Amino acid sequence: MTDFTTISYLKDGNEKQKTAFAVLTQFRVLENLSDFDPILVGTIPINIDIENSDLDIICCFKNQSDFAKKVKQLFEKENGFTIREVLIDNQESVVANFYLENFEIEIFGQNIPTKQQNGYKHMVIEDQILRKKGEKFRREILELKQKGYKTEPAFGLLLGLTGNVYHELLNFKI
Repeated sequence: MTDFTTISYLKDGNEKQKTAFAVLTQFRVLENLSDFDPILVGTIPINIDIENSDLDIICCFKNQSDFAKKVKQLFEKENGFTIREVLIDNQESVVANFYLENFEIEIFGQNIPTKQQNGYKHMVIEDQILRKKGEKFRREILELKQKGYKTEPAFGLLLGLTGNVYHELLNFKI
């Protein structure tokens, strides 16, 4: 299984993964966020991204306002920078978006260890499913995503999950 806690695996990936590695490294994004245990999650790490997929970086903060202040300090000069504080699944969250090179970057922070956040858990489960089900399944996920499906609902449809696919995926037995 891939160690997603570091981005070194991207160096040997597809072209988009290699470019993502170069951009994240050049701009020292994860290095600058190192106090918050950042992990790149989402579709690019597991090769089910589409053209406009962003780079999602999850973080763990102890103090929400300190985290928001640090993210603003680091990235507010970048193109399209926005930051907001929202409640997601009853958790105080900070979401920042901006562009570096050709990538939209989303930085997401909660007071939950990054490996326990749903974004990480979903990606690991989806990676395991993709490895088990193979290339045909991956292409079917990509087709659904290109038709406008979000990642988890695409998995839910192909796996026959009913109800809240975001929750059901967390309990999916591979």
